[in-house]
Amino acid sequence: MADSEGDWDSVTYLRKKTPRAAEMRSKQAVASAQRHGGPVETTQKFGGSGNKQHSANKDSAKLDRETEELHHEKVSLDVGKLIQQSRMEKKLTQKDLATKINEKPQVIMDYESGKAIPNNQVMSKLERALGIKLRGKEKGMPLVLGGKGKK
Repeated sequence: MADSEGDWDSVTYLRKKTPRAAEMRSKQAVASAQRHGGPVETTQKFGGSGNKQHSANKDSAKLDRETEELHHEKVSLDVGKLIQQSRMEKKLTQKDLATKINEKPQVIMDYESGKAIPNNQVMSKLERALGIKLRGKEKGMPLVLGGKGKK
C-alpha cells in the first residue's frame, strides 16, 4: 500500500464533550437518564422547600409536645371577657378590632376565647385600641395615655 491512502492502524475517536453540571440537571437529561436506566440521584436542599415565612418552626414543635408539667401560658378567661366586653361597648366586631390593631381576626378570636399565648405587642395594641388595661393589678381599669411622657 502507498502512504497516500492513509494508515489503517491508527484510529480517530470523535467524542461529544462532557455535559456541564447545569446541563446534567436539566429535565431533558434526567428524562434521558431515566429512559436509559442511568443513575438519577435526587437530594433535597436543606430548607429548600416551602415558604420560610409560613413554615413551622421549633416553637410550634414545642407546642405540640406540651404536657401537664410543661405547658405554655394562655391568656386568662377574665382577660378574654374584658376584651370582649370592651369591644362590645365600642360597638366593634372582632374583624373591626383586628383591622384597627393590624392583626388577623383569628388573633382576636383566640384572645377572647383564652386560647392565645399572650404577646406583649398584641396586648399593648389591644389596650390602646380598647382604652382599658389588660395586664397587671389594674386589669379592667381605664388606660391613661401619656403616663410616661415628658412633663
